[in-house]
Amino acid sequence: MSSAVSTSTHTSQAVLSLYRSLLRTSRRFEGYNFREYAVRRTRDGFRIHKDETDPRMIEMLIRQGEEQLAVLQRQTAISQMYKFDKVVVETAPKKNIVPS
Repeated sequence: MSSAVSTSTHTSQAVLSLYRSLLRTSRRFEGYNFREYAVRRTRDGFRIHKDETDPRMIEMLIRQGEEQLAVLQRQTAISQMYKFDKVVVETAPKKNIVPS
């Protein structure tokens, strides 16, 4: 029973670490649209599978996530070689909106 709990904890930590790494890497895109797409896709992918309990499926999803992380790392490296002009939503001043 103890090993099942530690395995579950290890898996949870691995999933959380992978999620954070994917988000961190996604935020390194130079282009706003690429960056937002990668962040949204990461969040949506984890949200879809948040209730998964099958250990084999979880391991497969972790492997897929690690592959996606490697792809993102390559893509962000390439993205940083090319500078993009900021889009309107990035350059617009942030206004303090007071609820009425």
